[in-house]
Amino acid sequence: MAINLEKGQRQNINAPKFTVGLGWDSNSSSTGEAFDLDASVFILGVNGKLISDSHLVFYNNLKSPDEAVIHAGDNLTGVGDGDDEQVVVDLSKISDAVNEICFVVTIHQAEARRQNFGQVRNSFIRIVDNANNAELVKYELDEDFSIETAVEFGRLYKRNNEWKFEAVGSGLKGGLQDFLNKYN
Repeated sequence: MAINLEKGQRQNINAPKFTVGLGWDSNSSSTGEAFDLDASVFILGVNGKLISDSHLVFYNNLKSPDEAVIHAGDNLTGVGDGDDEQVVVDLSKISDAVNEICFVVTIHQAEARRQNFGQVRNSFIRIVDNANNAELVKYELDEDFSIETAVEFGRLYKRNNEWKFEAVGSGLKGGLQDFLNKYN
């Protein structure tokens, strides 16, 4: 049975291979523009920075160099129930240099389309064990991100050679660039 986390809570992840599902629904936009949300994965070293440019996994770079993190591809509409975008993580392949994996969702062309996460609802991140399809943890973001255009949903981090998941729910208003500045 899945553990539902609150913001800031942490949980051990013992599955060696799992899928991180990210989901959301958008409100009708008063701007007339459709929403396009994108999941990005920042793979960080012990210094809290990207190990290399190729350790940013997103719709234009679907695999980490060690193929331990694989993005399933961009969902342009977010229509339907369940996961809108998925990332498969195989901890048995992950480089020893990796200390943290951050999962960020941004709104594509948010400024031009006058969109923000205040117009997005039912956002969540969950981890599903690939061996048995059991949902291990789920975090439903319930904050009102009325000015933010990018939100870190959650992160995996290594502590004492064990992997843990933390429900983050932290937004920035500068889009993906703010997270690039933070982690580069």
